[in-house]
Amino acid sequence: MSFTPNQLATISLVLLALGLMIAAGALIAMELRRSRSGQVIGRALRRDTTTQINLTTPLEADAEPGAPLHADIELPFHWLDSRIGRALVADEDRRLIDRCGFASKRAQLIFLVTRLLLAFLLPVIIYVVCQIYLTERSIFVALVAAFVIGFMAPKWVLGRIAAGRRERIARELPLFIDLLKLLQGVGLSLDQSLQIMADDFSHVLRVLGYELTLANRQYSQGRTREHSLHRLATLHGSEDLRGLVSLLVQVDRHGGAVQEPLRIFGERLRERRRSEMKERIGKITVKMTAVMVVTLLPALVIVTAGPGFIAIFRALGATAQ
Repeated sequence: MSFTPNQLATISLVLLALGLMIAAGALIAMELRRSRSGQVIGRALRRDTTTQINLTTPLEADAEPGAPLHADIELPFHWLDSRIGRALVADEDRRLIDRCGFASKRAQLIFLVTRLLLAFLLPVIIYVVCQIYLTERSIFVALVAAFVIGFMAPKWVLGRIAAGRRERIARELPLFIDLLKLLQGVGLSLDQSLQIMADDFSHVLRVLGYELTLANRQYSQGRTREHSLHRLATLHGSEDLRGLVSLLVQVDRHGGAVQEPLRIFGERLRERRRSEMKERIGKITVKMTAVMVVTLLPALVIVTAGPGFIAIFRALGATAQ
């Protein structure tokens, strides 16, 4: 039997989408098996408390806390280093993945596979669904739009996640300063305070606790405090966080009391947040004016002027009779 060009194109796209789905499924299954084996090894290592810690094992700067060290060996990371991989997962995308808290090459590889899968699968679905109702030119425009949406959708989702994490950092920063000031006040050193905050207060400092865990692991391997806190200061683009990290680095380098600088920094941060809240309230007042004009003014006119209009209509009706 013979196939038309449209049927051949449809079959090709469907086969390509199936191939990508099979590759993604195999990758996810491999990752699940490796994650389970890593968890078993991690539990065994935690039970053996008398085992000597191997300090010569390198720890990647972008490793996830609690992740097995050699869990990513068999994954095809060479895809990310190829020319196509660098074009599909640019440096901006990799920084965005780090801002979302997925600081590993595994996350970048999943992002690459997801972007390719959506970029090819979504046009196939649109073509199969809309080929009966649309003309050829409209189908071409729909396929291009579906390809762009499928290609950019993972980045848009990561952008929303990164924005949410940045807002959580702004909410957690005053609590972070208060806890650090409290721990410094009871006589703990800066290293002990940061370690306790990362271990015991991670349930309230979800984002900052995660970043502190990474920084403490790098510092325990011999890196300086300035280098270990560099990611925390620069990754999320927060000026307040950058200033706090600069203060901690200066205290760690030159020594001295940190309670008074932290108190001044916390007061300045709260004053800035108050001014921002006042600015937001002012903007909300202006926006609510339009809402009140659209919703409240018609109801107010009906309530106040309604009886007068009814009386006028009755008088006109009686005059006409």
